[in-house]
Amino acid sequence: MAGVNKVILVGRLGKDPEFTTMGNGKELAKFPLATSETWKDRNTGERQEKTEWHNIVIFNDGLVNVVKNYVKKGSQLYIEGQLQTRKWEGQDGVERYNTDIILSGFNGTLVMLDSRNANGGGGNFGGGSSSSSSSSNQSGGNFGGGSDPFAPSGNDIGADLDDEIPF
Repeated sequence: MAGVNKVILVGRLGKDPEFTTMGNGKELAKFPLATSETWKDRNTGERQEKTEWHNIVIFNDGLVNVVKNYVKKGSQLYIEGQLQTRKWEGQDGVERYNTDIILSGFNGTLVMLDSRNANGGGGNFGGGSSSSSSSSNQSGGNFGGGSDPFAPSGNDIGADLDDEIPF
């Protein structure tokens, strides 16, 4: 039986990303992402809020470079990745578990949702190598080799829009 392991989150960075070089020389990025839900309490009428924290780990070279250059504490991101739980033993000998959202290879997408003035850019950074991109971050286009085949790239952002939408 086949399964699906896909996580989609929209949230804000709780702190600046951390970068680690692995044994093979490749770099990874890690950061906590906060997602929140709000509601009005039926009894008191007060606004309530619940925040969940998610560990994001990026192994994709192109996405690591994007995070390094454009993402900081407070940035709002759209993330698509996969859940991965790892088991490890603490210094006290107790087994512990961490669940992370992993963006690697073609299985991850990162979209910066902040305005261009807030942190210098905005755009869709999909899975794959960013070297296949012909557009720059200033254009707000699709970076990373095809996670969204319908996203415009470069300076032709409005070129494919059709004014005669049937609905």
